Amino acid sequence: MKASPAIKMIGGALIVLASIQAYAQSSDAAAASSAAPSAATSKQDKAANRALGRKVRGALSKTKGLSVANITVRARGGAVTLAGTVPEQQQVDLATQAAQGVAGVTSVKNALTIRPVGQ
Repeated sequence: MKASPAIKMIGGALIVLASIQAYAQSSDAAAASSAAPSAATSKQDKAANRALGRKVRGALSKTKGLSVANITVRARGGAVTLAGTVPEQQQVDLATQAAQGVAGVTSVKNALTIRPVGQ
């Protein structure tokens, strides 16, 4: 007769463990299914950022009076960052105006520094 309560306890513990395991599996499956679309979105975002960076770089290279040899362009969600060096202040302003004129650019952060030629 004393074995019956022990069997009930073991059976109850197994049921609890099985339900926890089932819950963990359904959560993992939901996380895996939601991660797949975000991975595709991440790839699309990266491709869009690269394309916008190329557009801005092209606009900078077409700007008269601007030396783009030492300028790097980073784009992220429409926000563009210009970094590097230019020989004079006027080129900093030209680069900012050229980047702002590109379709898809929402903001421009100018991190260009002035470094005279030969230094």
